[in-house]
Amino acid sequence: MVSINKLRGKIVECGLTIENLADMMGINRSTLYRRLNTGGENISIKEANQLKEILQLTPVEANNIFFNSNVASNATRCEVDNTHDFNRY
Repeated sequence: MVSINKLRGKIVECGLTIENLADMMGINRSTLYRRLNTGGENISIKEANQLKEILQLTPVEANNIFFNSNVASNATRCEVDNTHDFNRY
C-alpha cells in the first residue's frame, strides 16, 4: 500500500500541484486524483518511477512511500537449494 500522506507531502514540498504533476507525468489530472484518492493502489510501476524522478525521491523515501512497512518485516529469507544441478539441462 502506498503512503499517500507522505506522497502528498513530497508533492507540496516540491512546490507542485496535482495538476502540474499530472502534466509532467503525461497523464490526465483526474487520473492522478483517482490514483491518490484510492490509496495509490492503482499506481503503476511506470508511474511510481516517474514520481520518483519528478519528486527527486531518495531510494529510502521511495521505499517509505511506495512500499508498506509490513513488506520488510514480513519478508522471509529465501533458502537456496545448492544441491540442484542446473548444468544438466
